[in-house]
Amino acid sequence: MAKKKLENLSFEESLNELDTIVQSLEQGELSLEESMALFERGLNLSQISQVKLQAAEQKVQILLEKNGTAQLTDFDSSAGES
Repeated sequence: MAKKKLENLSFEESLNELDTIVQSLEQGELSLEESMALFERGLNLSQISQVKLQAAEQKVQILLEKNGTAQLTDFDSSAGES
């Protein structure tokens, strides 16, 4: 499978590829050169994903401000549990 350019990957595609890279590296069956190349791509994927996530958060913040809501609040995952 040909690898897409990092900037052309969606956030979800980046996370999926990053997960695959981590699994490959954890198996320890790659050569040093292959491991280093995957590690470098993983770092780049991580950085690009972080930028995309920050951009999405900024957009949500702007939309909330336009809607009159002051700010984001932390998500409480236990709120829906009984």
